[in-house]
Amino acid sequence: MKNITTIQDYCKEINIPNPKHSFFDIRKFEDNMKTVNAKQPPFRHEFYALALRNSGDNKEVNGKFLDSNLFFNSPYQIITWDIKPDWKGWYIIFDKAFLELNPSWKNFIIDFPFFRLDKALPMNLQTEDANFVNNLFQQIFEEYHSENKDKFLFIQSYTQLLLLITKRCFDNLPLNSEGNQDNRTADILLLSRFQSLIETLMTNEDINPEIRQASFYADKLNVHPNHLNAIVKRITGKTTTSIIQNQLIALAKSMLRQTDLSAKEISFKLHFVEPTHFNSFFKKLTGFTPQQYRVNPIL
Repeated sequence: MKNITTIQDYCKEINIPNPKHSFFDIRKFEDNMKTVNAKQPPFRHEFYALALRNSGDNKEVNGKFLDSNLFFNSPYQIITWDIKPDWKGWYIIFDKAFLELNPSWKNFIIDFPFFRLDKALPMNLQTEDANFVNNLFQQIFEEYHSENKDKFLFIQSYTQLLLLITKRCFDNLPLNSEGNQDNRTADILLLSRFQSLIETLMTNEDINPEIRQASFYADKLNVHPNHLNAIVKRITGKTTTSIIQNQLIALAKSMLRQTDLSAKEISFKLHFVEPTHFNSFFKKLTGFTPQQYRVNPIL
């Protein structure tokens, strides 16, 4: 199954124009309907999304929306659809880089438990709530397309309100609802800790020689390597080794772009026994050599 890692690739996958920013995007469903794939094969992506769907039957009276529902997607959910081209409403989609703009979202996955579900869960809104949420999306849309230098400060605030409204709706669900049965808090938290640990240890000044070993991270997380791999594979569709390798490639690319270190120096810094091993590893995962990437980093 395809796994989408950038919002730009997400837009390309579903056949809509590229986003204005790499870490955050907002769309009107009715604008997407002009080109979006009506039938979309299953795929995963690594983003968070909140959406307001105002009935596809265009049920709008005096500017007020009826039959509206709020729903969300979290990273690694399996997404597919088969829709009629008549949806109205909004959605925002953002990645971890957007979350890092706001220190209050440090415990994001804990504070907003609906992002720990295996599947999206539509939640009906009362007319007044739907109008308020619709206005929030409108404000985000206007800021997003403005030239205001501080626009993302406002977008963060409006998004925080959307998150709080979604949490209130989620908290009001019956205890035996599908959403609560699917809650996978412990597994998501383990995955989040694993990903954070990789990023932290690989950006240390002195990189540990064991950074390429899944068992190294499992030991730090106090879990068995097989258990860690099973959780990571179930949620993301990837193995722990592939996630480690992808992060290592991202680090190597960053060094090639932003430092004057030679490929040989980078290989030793990343604890490859021989520079040839690093070159082979880099080419296997990217399709080109470190030297080729340094010359043309848009590869």
